[in-house]
Amino acid sequence: MIHQAFTERQKKTFSFLLLSLILVLCILICYFVGKPMIEFVKDSERFKAWVDSYGITSRIIFVFMVFLQVVIAIIPGEPLEIAAGYAFGTLEGTLLCIAGIVLGSALIFVIVKKYGTKLVEAMFPKKKIDSISFLKNPRNLTNLVFIVMFIPGTPKDLLSYAVGLTEMKLSTWILIAGVARIPSIVTSTITGNFLGTQDYLLAFYAFIITGIISLGGLYIYNRYFSKTENNKLEIKKD
Repeated sequence: MIHQAFTERQKKTFSFLLLSLILVLCILICYFVGKPMIEFVKDSERFKAWVDSYGITSRIIFVFMVFLQVVIAIIPGEPLEIAAGYAFGTLEGTLLCIAGIVLGSALIFVIVKKYGTKLVEAMFPKKKIDSISFLKNPRNLTNLVFIVMFIPGTPKDLLSYAVGLTEMKLSTWILIAGVARIPSIVTSTITGNFLGTQDYLLAFYAFIITGIISLGGLYIYNRYFSKTENNKLEIKKD
């Protein structure tokens, strides 16, 4: 019994150290890789010249950039999507973003399946994780996840980690990650494309419309799911 308890303690200690190492590694990658990467793509002319110079290689590297942003959730994704529209155009930029998102989302799903809730809690505050308690409803899980990923402005980075805690299959999640995020990506790549073609007025309009849609999506998300939680509390009281 003592030996067994000691073994369990060792497992917990190892798990804690591993998750701490992952968190520290994520912070270091964000600071030394993610930050320079975002600054690079924000320099639109320099980024466009780099894309033109390296051809297919630049596409592969850019997919990896998006992949890294999805895995290291604290790296912002919007600058990459706008830069994709600027340098590659709306269609190609959207496809490259989707490729990186699908690869990153698949890796996160597999890792979370292995390490569970502790990994998600290492990346996000518990309060945020509790805010997506709708994931505990297996009956409407696929539809709800698709809707949340489809609406611009919703917490997609958090959902990408938390969905690995559910009973959803990897194939279903990959399909959702690849399809449901298209509207939010397209709104960004269109803005970037207009900037690339120097249609600044259209870029401004696209930016404003994207902002309105995102705020609207966030409002709907908060209103619907806060209402759902309130209903659950009332049922428990009864």
